[in-house]
Amino acid sequence: MSEKILIVDDDLDTLRLVGLMLQRQGYQISAATNGQQGLDKAFEEDPDLILLDVMMPDMDGYEVTRRLRQNPATVNIPILMFTAKTQLDDKVTGFEVGVNDYLTKPTHPSELQARVKTLLARVSDNKSVKSPAAGDSQGYVIGVLAPRGGLGVTTLAVNLAAGLLNRTKSEVIVAEMAPGQGTMALEMGVTAAKGLVDLLSMNKTSEITSAKVSEALTNHGSGLKFLLASDRPRDMHLISQISNYETTLSTLAGLARFVILDLGVGIQPYAQKVLPYCNEILVVLEGSPNTITHTKALIEDIASMGVNKKAVNVVLNNRFRSDTQLPSRQVQTKLDHQIIGTLTPAPELFVQATRLQTPAIICQPESLTSRQVNKLVEFITEREALPR
Repeated sequence: MSEKILIVDDDLDTLRLVGLMLQRQGYQISAATNGQQGLDKAFEEDPDLILLDVMMPDMDGYEVTRRLRQNPATVNIPILMFTAKTQLDDKVTGFEVGVNDYLTKPTHPSELQARVKTLLARVSDNKSVKSPAAGDSQGYVIGVLAPRGGLGVTTLAVNLAAGLLNRTKSEVIVAEMAPGQGTMALEMGVTAAKGLVDLLSMNKTSEITSAKVSEALTNHGSGLKFLLASDRPRDMHLISQISNYETTLSTLAGLARFVILDLGVGIQPYAQKVLPYCNEILVVLEGSPNTITHTKALIEDIASMGVNKKAVNVVLNNRFRSDTQLPSRQVQTKLDHQIIGTLTPAPELFVQATRLQTPAIICQPESLTSRQVNKLVEFITEREALPR
């Protein structure tokens, strides 16, 4: 398949002439007439090379480059800055923001062709040395689920995300995966609760672009971003839109350093496809004999899907004070699987968090619950730092 080149220039004559010349060399050409359109097409089409002008009315080429280099999905796409700005300072600025080569207008067609060919050859050489696995340049995806309802999956997902945001100061997205069963919108005090439904309702996966997924996210005052599921039961039929789930997840992973997935209960149809994409899987249980039995079966079922058991970790969430709850060590022995963290009962704190519509660890950052969540955060960040 011929390489695809995205040309971003507000000069229509340049788009037409350069595009035609490169087409004759066998390249696929895509064109954008301003910076924002160029970003959208770069995220959507994943070109092999971007030919980028500097002087554009809405967003100059330097800012376009900065944004491309900040996104894991486009960080490695080679950029050839092709512009009438000839000063040395202009070239230096271009290289400082991340362009791979700089060519001034006007230039002879043969020189432009040679620069393009050289940049594409470097990309090909790098791929032959190391062909990265899918997701190498993507964010760290953490799936959270439980063997049955009412065990605190959503609570753990939200507070873990808040802890990761506080620790790393990086982008963190929390995504509900069960349409028709959303609860985060009410708990976090936000109104845009159809982001997931809108993406799952798209007729073609090609419509699920980075721009569309970004639009579907809801910003929260804590700094977190949420992809929210509807709480309308009629939307549950979208649970079977597996291809849309896969495309949405792969796109989300290019938008943040950490993506926390609230996978709900058991192994739903979408979870069968989503779980193998997760870098980390957290299974939530409580210290009761029946739940331990169900959790053990859930872990075995996840492993049967080809997921490495080392990627599956257990969090004990004893939400209520009760003599029937077994201690962590005993639960771990019965489960025959490591427990990486324990959350002890704190009903008053979670009532306060619901009232303030914010994660519990933000309400009381010095609380025991915050310390327990931060131990999980430390575990996750250490694992994220390991080679993938």
